[in-house]
Amino acid sequence: MEMINNNKILLGLFCISIAFASCSSDDEEGDRGNWEQRSIFDGIPRSSAISFTIDNKGYMGTGYDGDDYMSDFWVYDIDGDFWSQKANFPGTPRSSAIGFSLDGKGYMGTGYDGDNELSDFWEYDPNANSWTQKADFGGGVRRGASSFAINNTGYIGTGYDGDNDKKDFWKYNPSTNAWEELVGFGGEKRRDAATFIANEKVYLGTGISNGLYKNDFWEFDPITEIWTRKLDLNEEEEYVISRSNAVGFSINGLGYIAAGYAGSALGDIWEYSPNSDTWEEISSLEATLRQDPVSFSNGSRAFVLLGRTGSLYLDDNYELFPQEEFNEDD
Repeated sequence: MEMINNNKILLGLFCISIAFASCSSDDEEGDRGNWEQRSIFDGIPRSSAISFTIDNKGYMGTGYDGDDYMSDFWVYDIDGDFWSQKANFPGTPRSSAIGFSLDGKGYMGTGYDGDNELSDFWEYDPNANSWTQKADFGGGVRRGASSFAINNTGYIGTGYDGDNDKKDFWKYNPSTNAWEELVGFGGEKRRDAATFIANEKVYLGTGISNGLYKNDFWEFDPITEIWTRKLDLNEEEEYVISRSNAVGFSINGLGYIAAGYAGSALGDIWEYSPNSDTWEEISSLEATLRQDPVSFSNGSRAFVLLGRTGSLYLDDNYELFPQEEFNEDD
């Protein structure tokens, strides 16, 4: 009887110590970086949508809600903190497409409609609130591709074509409506990677292929069109950045990779300094962990929204203030 009581006491002390350690860890984590909830999306919760930002408006559409592939299209007013529905995307409803903005217009294409990978490519004019189909993506069908736009040129690469993960890149000239293959990317094949633009350079990393999360991280110079490998995402012991289905964005010259999937949905946020090629973890998203979210960024403000965790599809919207102290009460 005495042995049983002693074991109970030891078990109680062990539980108390574990609880204390957990609280200490939470207190030490991410004391820089604060999140504030913004206007919840007016439409149906979803994941794997496309997004792009033009001036101070974030545009979002398509995606998957767990039952249906979507074609509705919306705009979020960053200054006013409200949503408005725009003209539906006229192409096949889809998820896992790409989106970027270029010269005041938005572009989207590729993706998956539940049966097939896609290669069509479209332009959205926010002034006319209308869509125009453009030349099909030069690299063929795919989903989970990477995309970015810089120096009057759009780029799409990597992804999955239904049989094979890809590592090719193609560039789009909006004035000629033509695609040209871009050679020189030395990275690995992957799908569901993240990109961001900081200090006039493009950065690409994360993603998955052959069941492995990719650790290589790359910088693209749009002037020379040369890719340069940077510090790997697992180079330092404290880095736990490898994942897929994350989102990338930039604020005031620093890059960010947020949320994603690595065996389960994630909520951690990593900040990248291009000048020192180093990463720092800041406060995690103050919301449900998630994969396949979207982001809006006008260069000085950024938002992470939507996505899913398991079968729960989300419609919330959070703004990141990376230089503020964490505040659990806002």
